[in-house]
Amino acid sequence: MRNASCAGIILAGGLNRRMAGRNKARLPIGGQTILDRLLVLFRALFDPILIVTNQPRDYLEEGVILVTDLIDIRSSLTGIYSGLFYCPRPHAFITGCDMPFLKQELLELILKNLEPRWDVVVPVTEEGFQPLSAIYSRRCLEPIADQLAEGRLKVSHLFSKVRIKEVPETSLRQADPELESFFNINTPEDMDGLNP
Repeated sequence: MRNASCAGIILAGGLNRRMAGRNKARLPIGGQTILDRLLVLFRALFDPILIVTNQPRDYLEEGVILVTDLIDIRSSLTGIYSGLFYCPRPHAFITGCDMPFLKQELLELILKNLEPRWDVVVPVTEEGFQPLSAIYSRRCLEPIADQLAEGRLKVSHLFSKVRIKEVPETSLRQADPELESFFNINTPEDMDGLNP
């Protein structure tokens, strides 16, 4: 179920410090890299697909649009800003390259909540907002730029400045009962048990 107004953006610009510099997008999970898993999912749902990276040569063969950060501040918010800046659609679903278990059913649920009036469609669990599994409108560009200029890098600070649609945990669990979609890999320990 593609939504013609929504692109897909994968953020792959991190320094991977906690992974000893290993590129999280290229980590193997169940015989596929995390990026390969995400691209299979994204190709079923989004056109175009963008990767925000400061190492574009690492992704030349992926057949997607490659863009780099516009602002020299390392943060997810910077990646969101850069992806939206280059996005040719009014909206984009944005995720990180370290989320190997995103489920198509969950993305379809989030897409079903997309209406032109919303600036952000964001899942909410008992742990709070899930800003790297959310849809953002290009209308967020100006408030994000203001927030970056203020040095406020937490993505969820944006939500008080824009019109958001929250997707509650009860709905999310219908698409992903264990909420595995929100698991991300930050350290080598997070990989333990994932590749028997």
